[in-house]
Amino acid sequence: MTGNPRDAAPKKGTEEKTASEKAAENAPLTAARVAQYLRQHPEFLARNPALLEKIEVPGRDQGDGVVDLQRFMVERLRSELAEMEASRDELVANVRNNMATQSRTHEAIVSLLAARSFEHFVETVTTDLAIVLDLDVVALGVEHTQGEGQNQPPAGVRSLQSGIVNEIFGPTQNILLRNDIDGDPSIFGAGAGLVRSDALIRLNISSEAPPALLALGSRQSDQFDPGQGTELLRFLAQVIEHTFRAWLSLPE
Repeated sequence: MTGNPRDAAPKKGTEEKTASEKAAENAPLTAARVAQYLRQHPEFLARNPALLEKIEVPGRDQGDGVVDLQRFMVERLRSELAEMEASRDELVANVRNNMATQSRTHEAIVSLLAARSFEHFVETVTTDLAIVLDLDVVALGVEHTQGEGQNQPPAGVRSLQSGIVNEIFGPTQNILLRNDIDGDPSIFGAGAGLVRSDALIRLNISSEAPPALLALGSRQSDQFDPGQGTELLRFLAQVIEHTFRAWLSLPE
């Protein structure tokens, strides 16, 4: 069966269109081609706002000394886009920092719970926590109350002046974050010279134990500041309080 020759032959218009498209694809990019594309795709810049940072759009004189707001609008869009990108970068950095802090806090708590004795527990608090939490000094202090005679706190625990805990925190506050400071030798001892910001946490160990505090110190002046959240610090303090009571068989 013989087919119609017209069916087998390619259409001339199709050949010409294909050749034209190929020629257009291989042609060098020119201002005219860019302008033509943008006219054919008016939504292109709306879908690609980042390109507004790269282009220069002149203001247009409309006569009688009146200039339109085209440049102003583009500059405002650029500024808003830059602010959004900066906010996004800050948010990502904060999330990553919070996740790292949470991970370190969990690791610190596991170390505390793994202590094999009370002395090992105290050593973990005062030595290992500084490494795990990426700090420079960690101190554990207990007030030396009246009537204790010559009794001294366990090795590694600093003896604090009677009344200093309430002096630091007042009657209700439990956590104090400070930045741009000089470390307090009465709290950090010989390590005070390293401290430029700190977190002081009241420890409510037991009704039968003297007031105590946990002090975290950093050489970075902005490691701690009053605007930071304190949930993880409070959680860490609660674990230390419970572990103290467990090792010393103390009531709440």
